[in-house]
Amino acid sequence: QVQVVESGGGLVQSGGSLKLSCEVSGRTLSAYDIGWYRQAPGKEREYLARLWDNGLTQYEDAVKGRFTIFRGTTKNVVYLQMNNLKPEDTADYYCRYISGRGDSWGRGTQVAVSA
Repeated sequence: QVQVVESGGGLVQSGGSLKLSCEVSGRTLSAYDIGWYRQAPGKEREYLARLWDNGLTQYEDAVKGRFTIFRGTTKNVVYLQMNNLKPEDTADYYCRYISGRGDSWGRGTQVAVSA
């Protein structure tokens, strides 16, 4: 079993920043990727960014240049730095552990951006 826990969400004004954390624990493989997703009310979950085990990153166009995915000092913690937040970024944000043995999702952290 792999546990995924997100944290760092909150309420921020438009133009502000937040740093989300994703902590992975349990029976993880030595190599795995981490993805960040979000789901706004009434919408489907959408992909935001991915950090491959080899360090490569990929971003969805909607967040490219504003969001940065990176690993902390320990491999099991991955961050999503979100800058220049907009009201349309309001959503529940989810972290996904992606491995050759399967995936695990966290329960999400709420982000609200006021105009």
